[in-house]
Amino acid sequence: MRIGLGAALLMAGLVAAAATATAQQAPIMIKGEPYVYDKDNAQDVMRICAGCHGELGNGGGGGAYPRLGGLNADYLAEQMRKFKSRERENIPMIPFAVDRELSERDVLDVTRFLSEVKLETKPPANMPADGYARLQIMKKVLQIPREPGDVEAGKTFYAADCGPCHGNKGQGRLKKPAIAPQHISYLKVQVDSFLSGKRKHDDLEVMKAKTPEEWKNLWAFLSSLQD
Repeated sequence: MRIGLGAALLMAGLVAAAATATAQQAPIMIKGEPYVYDKDNAQDVMRICAGCHGELGNGGGGGAYPRLGGLNADYLAEQMRKFKSRERENIPMIPFAVDRELSERDVLDVTRFLSEVKLETKPPANMPADGYARLQIMKKVLQIPREPGDVEAGKTFYAADCGPCHGNKGQGRLKKPAIAPQHISYLKVQVDSFLSGKRKHDDLEVMKAKTPEEWKNLWAFLSSLQD
């Protein structure tokens, strides 16, 4: 099949533009040297994070500590930097969010490690009989208890006000975090932080306009997404 001259020139231009953009992407530099991912260091850092967030970033404390596994690396790095600068306040993070304990290299390593974690929402149909093997499998499973409320009403709320940033199924977009599956108790605390002004949110006025019943329905919908 032949293509017209205009189409051919357009395609050539797009290819050239893509090549130029790739060539212009400068490597990340740390102390004058190009950054190279160090998985061993990432796992060392993760051992500290695991005390609250779990070995694979499943979250913990009944939802007091959020799921981090599988979230976007750039988003996670941005939040860690905010903890370090105290732009985002979090008392449990204060001892760790300092350069001595969490350097920029540590931030980049551990956030990449977490972003590559794959957490299932259901255990496999055929679980092994061995207890230790079952435990290892369940470390990779994140199950969120169902919340009461009107799921369909929550779906409408989500589609209109949350989906454009957080994805149609809560999977996240670029630097907008995934919020499903995520511990609902953690999400509730974050919404309270946004509404009180402790955290910044681009659509705060929209959030303030929602009723307690609407929020209840949203939690019901988000907790249903793993079904």
